Amino acid sequence: MRKFFQFEELKTNYKQEVVAGFTTFVTMAYIIVVNPKILEIAGMPFGPSLVATALTAALGTLLIGIYAKKPFAVAPYMGENAFIAYTVVKVLGYSWQTALGAIFISGIFFVILTLTKIRIWLAKSIPENLKISFAVGIGLFLIFIGLNECGIVQLGVQGAPVKIGNLHNPEILLSVFGVIITIFFMIKRINGAILIGIFSVTGLALISGLINLPEKIISLPPSIDPIFLKLDIIGALSWGFFSVILTIFILDFVDTLGTLIGLGYKANMITSDGEFPEIEKPMLCDALSTCIGSLLGTTTSGIYIESAAGIQAGGKSGLTAIVISILFLISIFTVPVISIIPSYAYGPALIIVGILMITPISKLNFEDFSEFIPAVIVIFLMSFSFNIGIGMTAGFLFYPLMKIFDNRLNEVKTGMWVLFILSMLFYIFYPY
Repeated sequence: MRKFFQFEELKTNYKQEVVAGFTTFVTMAYIIVVNPKILEIAGMPFGPSLVATALTAALGTLLIGIYAKKPFAVAPYMGENAFIAYTVVKVLGYSWQTALGAIFISGIFFVILTLTKIRIWLAKSIPENLKISFAVGIGLFLIFIGLNECGIVQLGVQGAPVKIGNLHNPEILLSVFGVIITIFFMIKRINGAILIGIFSVTGLALISGLINLPEKIISLPPSIDPIFLKLDIIGALSWGFFSVILTIFILDFVDTLGTLIGLGYKANMITSDGEFPEIEKPMLCDALSTCIGSLLGTTTSGIYIESAAGIQAGGKSGLTAIVISILFLISIFTVPVISIIPSYAYGPALIIVGILMITPISKLNFEDFSEFIPAVIVIFLMSFSFNIGIGMTAGFLFYPLMKIFDNRLNEVKTGMWVLFILSMLFYIFYPY
C-alpha cells in the first residue's frame, strides 16, 4: 500500500494520512445533515436523503482515493442543492424527480467531456492569473463561511448586509477560542492542530451544557427506497428545462475546476508552468459522482473545498480520501454523534484554512490591469455573491474583455472564448 500511494515520494506516512482524513471528514460532516435538510424543502424525505448523501460522499471519495490518488473529498455541493430546492422546485415548480434527471444528464455530459479531454483542454486554456484567483477566492470564501458558521459575522440590515456577532454569546466566544487554540497548535507545529481545535470546542460545549450527548450512539439507517432510482430523465429533456440543465452544468463545471485548482495550489500539486498533472482523473471521479448521486437520490456532487483542512493536516495521498470514505460509510450508523458537533466548532477550521489558501495572492501580476482586474473580480464575487460559480464565470467574461481593451487579443486562447460563451449563456438563462 505504501508503494501504491507513493508514500516515500510524497514524504508521508499512515498516521499523517489518517489524521488528515479525520480532519477533512469532521470539517465537512455537516453535509450529512444539512444537505437532506435543504432537499427536504424540495419534498425529498429526510431519512432516505441522508443515506443518499453519505453514500454518494463515500463512493465518490473512494473513487478519488483509489483512481486519482488525491487527498480530496467528494460530496453533494452546497449551493447547487439550494438551487434545486428553492429555484427549480419551489419557484419554477418542477418536481425533484425531474431535477435529479437534469443532474444525471449533466453528469453524463461531464463524463463524455472528460473522456474526450475537452474539460482538460478548457482547463489548460485558463491563464495563470485567473487560476491563482480561484485559489485566493476560495480561501476568502472559506473565511466568510467560517465566520458565518461561528456567528462572528451575521446577517445585518438593508444597507449594511453583515454585522459583527454578539461577543457576549458563549457560542461565539467558544468559536473565537477555537480559532486561537488552532493557531497556537499550528505555530507550535503540532500534528492535527485543526482536529484538536474542533474537538476542544466540542468538548467545552458539552461541559458547559451548550450541547448534549445523544441518547443513542449507533442507529440503523432508514431505507433509501423512496428516492433511489426515482429520477425523471425524460421530463428533464424538455426544452423548458434547458436553462436548468445549463445552470447545473456550468455551476458544476466551474465549481469543480476552481476547487481543484485551489486545492492544487494548497497541496503544491501545480507545476511551475501552472499545470495540474493528471487533472483528468479527479475530474472523471467528480463526473461519475454526480451520476451516482442522482441515481441514489441526491444533487450535484463534486470535490469539496473543505479538503484543504485535511491537506493542511498533512494529507498528500489517496489514503486520506479512503479514510474519509470509510468515515462517511460509518456515519450512516452514527448520525446522532456527528450531529452534536456544532458549527462553531468546525467554523474556526474553515477560517484558518481559508487564511492559508490566500497566500498565492503574492503571485498575481499587480502591474498588468488586464490580468489583475479579472482576478480581483473573481476573488471578490466568489465571496460577495456567496457562489464560487458566479465568481469564476465573471472572470471568464472579463478576462477577454480586458485583453480587447488593451489591444492584446492574441493572448486569449480558443478555450477561453468557449468559456466566455458558456459564461454569457449562464447569465442569460440563469433562472434569477
